[in-house]
Amino acid sequence: MGHGNRTKRTVKKSALNSVVVCRCEEISEDEVRQAIKNGYHSLEELKRILRIGMGHCGGRGCMRVVARIVEEMTGTPIAKLQFPKSRPPVKPVKLQLLGQYRYESKNS
Repeated sequence: MGHGNRTKRTVKKSALNSVVVCRCEEISEDEVRQAIKNGYHSLEELKRILRIGMGHCGGRGCMRVVARIVEEMTGTPIAKLQFPKSRPPVKPVKLQLLGQYRYESKNS
């Protein structure tokens, strides 16, 4: 099964309430759709207005789902959407590991 098929299933409506598309920031599909209706059509705009992709996963869990919603509502193919730049750390890192890091200059 392709990755895109899994994403489409994730976006489908729940019978009881709106699906949560960003678990880190608890953003619902309805909130994403409303923001798109209000004129926010780029992933960067949606990130800034809703905080999509700003949780601890950095968008790895939600950005493709949000892109699929943008594609559906605006007609812009996912391939044409510009995904926000990832910022370090690229993958989650325990703060304990960062605290143990020691910088060594080349001159020493």
